[in-house]
Amino acid sequence: MERFRVLLVDAAPGVLLDRELERLLGHGLDVTLNLRRVADQAAARAGWGGRGGRGGRVEFTDFDPFDEAALLAETVRGGLGHDGVKSRAGVPLRAAYLAGATRAGLAHPLRVIGRAGAGTDHVDLAAAARYGVAVTHTPGSNAAAVAEFALAQLLVLTRQLRPYDEAAHRGEWRAPTAPPAELSELTLGIVGPGRIGLALAERAGALGMDAQAFARHRGTAMDVQAFARHRGTASAPQLSPPPALRLVPTLPGLLATSDVVSLHLPLTPETRGLIGREELALMRPGAILLNTARGGIVDEQALAEALRDPAHPLAAAAVDTFDHEHAAFASPLLGLPNALLTPHIAGMTRTAMATAALRCADHIAALLAGRPEGVPVVTA
Repeated sequence: MERFRVLLVDAAPGVLLDRELERLLGHGLDVTLNLRRVADQAAARAGWGGRGGRGGRVEFTDFDPFDEAALLAETVRGGLGHDGVKSRAGVPLRAAYLAGATRAGLAHPLRVIGRAGAGTDHVDLAAAARYGVAVTHTPGSNAAAVAEFALAQLLVLTRQLRPYDEAAHRGEWRAPTAPPAELSELTLGIVGPGRIGLALAERAGALGMDAQAFARHRGTAMDVQAFARHRGTASAPQLSPPPALRLVPTLPGLLATSDVVSLHLPLTPETRGLIGREELALMRPGAILLNTARGGIVDEQALAEALRDPAHPLAAAAVDTFDHEHAAFASPLLGLPNALLTPHIAGMTRTAMATAALRCADHIAALLAGRPEGVPVVTA
């Protein structure tokens, strides 16, 4: 019986690679491992070359996954194709790629795309549906990691740690001219109280912050109400009883009444550009914006202009996601002292990445085997 073939576009890093390969091979899959982003390629080849588990085997390739032509060529190399493709870093999988990867004549036309993470905005979902490709992901796998990161962003900016660190490294002893507020004096506004937003609310509440949320959908609003009743979520271990999370009926209302605003939304046509000039102008004087969601949700040019303007109510921003990332990274926020910038790493903890990689492997195997029960599949 012919086995299913899966292309690991970008594998889990470090020691997690072995666990990911073991899980995929344990499902009896044949794996093509892209070595381009593997730190120790020699060790990977030595450890996995010519062997596998339960009938699976590992082959190797090396290409830039963000080069669409190279990605397609490797997916269909030798006319074999791959039944499944797994990615974690948001490699674009657009209509032209999907058409080529599912074309007639391939021994293994593409049937499943797996994302080790929550977001699927890198996939053309309409094209995937058109070509019969199921798209699965791992919602909630990095909820605790991203919530912790957003909390770290919040603390760095509210306590103004960066300028003190820079001054200390210059040998300067600098004391606050205007002492900052404690967290218990601040209101946190969460835009998109899903798994990550609720995990952040719980952690912030444990530190004494007042928290409120704006939910775009009724289902999410019901999750917030359940959170308020039970004072905890299954995706985030309870730290201590936080105050109830209030729902604010409108986004302008939340922006105008929050000292810190944290974004936790998927990037969709409806959320692209959700935070622009008008929205930024509504924020409280001295407010802080945190974005660990997706770059396109915020108008980066409008954000940069706001941060450059000393009269603007927005005092600082922490941004982990951008319109243009990886080799194409560029942003009008570069060089601004009140912009804390990081390279889309909020969800990259050992636990989160291991959970996402193993869960994604299970989802791909289940869909290829015709067992979709319980597997999250994203539709256009």
